[in-house]
Amino acid sequence: MMTHQTHAYHMVNPSPWPLTGAIAALLLTSGLAMWFHFNDPSLMNTGLLLMLMTTYQWWRDITREGTFQGHHTPQVQTGLRYGMLLFIVSEVFFFIGFFWAFYHSSLAPAPELGGQWPPNGIDALNPFEVPLLNTAVLLASGVTVTWAHHSLMEGHQKEAAQALSLTVLLGLYFTALQAMEYYETPFTISDGVYGSTFFVATGFHGLHVMIGSTFLLICLIRQIKHHFTTQHHFGFEAAAWYWHFVDVVWLFLYVSIYWWGS
Repeated sequence: MMTHQTHAYHMVNPSPWPLTGAIAALLLTSGLAMWFHFNDPSLMNTGLLLMLMTTYQWWRDITREGTFQGHHTPQVQTGLRYGMLLFIVSEVFFFIGFFWAFYHSSLAPAPELGGQWPPNGIDALNPFEVPLLNTAVLLASGVTVTWAHHSLMEGHQKEAAQALSLTVLLGLYFTALQAMEYYETPFTISDGVYGSTFFVATGFHGLHVMIGSTFLLICLIRQIKHHFTTQHHFGFEAAAWYWHFVDVVWLFLYVSIYWWGS
C-alpha cells in the first residue's frame, strides 16, 4: 500500500471499531443505570464484553499499521505525539475539577460540616500507612518505566522487557493496596462532601492506574515479540508519558487529600 502513496501521511482505512466502541459505551452507561436501579447487570456485562472486544481488535489493527505495514512514518508519529500530549492535557483538567471541589469544600468548611475539615464524624485515614506505601510503589514504578525506556533506546531488549515487567507488577500491587484500603476505610462515598471528594478523586486515579497498567502490559507483550526498535517505539513512549502523568497526579492526591486533608 505504501508504494502507491505519494506522501508520508497515513490515510486510515474504513474501520468498524469506532461504531462498535460507541455502541459498547452506550450499553455500558445504560447498563450501569440498570444495575444501580434494578440490580440487573446483564446489559452492563454485554457492554463491557463488547468494549473489551473492540479494544483488543482496534489495538491489534493499530499495531499492524505501525509495526508491519509501515504507516507510522516520522510525520505520522509527530501527529500521534501531539495527540497524546493533548489527551494528557485534557486529563489534567479532568483532575483539576476534582481538586477544585476538594479545596473549595475544605478551605472554608460549611457550618453543616461543623466548620472543620475533616467534617464531624469522619475518621480520616492515616497518611503514613498504606497511602505512603502506595506513594513509594508508584515512584518506584516511575523509575522502572524510565529504566525500560532507556534500555529500549540503547537496544537492550531483554533489560527493557524486565523493567517493563517490574512496572506492570508495581501497578498491579498499587491497585491491590488501594482495593484493600477501600475495603477497610471507615467512611463511604455517601458520607457527605468528604466521602464524595475522596472516593471520586482517588477512585478515578485508581482507574487510570488500571488503564496505564493495561497499556504497559500490551507494550510488554509487543516488546517480547520484538515490535519496538531503538528509533521506532512511540507506542511505548505514549504509555510511559501516561504513566508519569498518573505518578504526578498521585503525588498531588497524596499531599492534598491524604496528608493535608486529614
